[in-house]
Amino acid sequence: MNDGNPAALSHDDGAKLTSGNLSGARNPFPLLAEWLAEAEKSEPNDPNAMALATVDEAGMPDVRMVLLKDFGPRGFVFYTNLESRKGKELAGRPKAALCIHWKSLRRQVRVRGDVERVTEAEADAYFASRTRLARIGAWASKQSEPLQGRFELEKAVAFYAARYAVGDVPRPEHWSGFRIVPQEVEFWRDGAFRLHERLRFTRAANGHWSREWLYP
Repeated sequence: MNDGNPAALSHDDGAKLTSGNLSGARNPFPLLAEWLAEAEKSEPNDPNAMALATVDEAGMPDVRMVLLKDFGPRGFVFYTNLESRKGKELAGRPKAALCIHWKSLRRQVRVRGDVERVTEAEADAYFASRTRLARIGAWASKQSEPLQGRFELEKAVAFYAARYAVGDVPRPEHWSGFRIVPQEVEFWRDGAFRLHERLRFTRAANGHWSREWLYP
């Protein structure tokens, strides 16, 4: 995961939806914003944590937890080392799926879509918002590469801490973000006797959203 507290997440403006009013949602973003706001009050850690699924060059799937840092009609944004396994997999096959699960609320949101890189300006702005030690860590960690021992990492951290002891810590070229541009967004809510509620939104080529209920 990335470091620090969740950044303020943007979303599409829309009529306020109560948690009991799935049927009132006409696009996924106001509803997701409300669910996330409720999760921030109930989840003890990282309410913006999400499981990110990618596929490697052999077609083998991978999944790991990352932090959602922004969302809206343009997509769902997270940041990472571009040379990590997920970075390489997304570069080779720019499609992904994510799942946000809030256990205390008995809800989840699933998203599938194409993937694109965020702009340099977006990456710079988010990197600058991280703690200084987290920025040092982005330089020191060869994410997903074999590590001989903890001392090797600590030595790298010390090296870059000394290198950037004075002044700003610039963003490494190998560190940026990805945006999942959603084609489908599905909301799931627990129901009695496992008769759950599932509402799926699908985006058409013209950008308009359609919606349908699914059997649990």
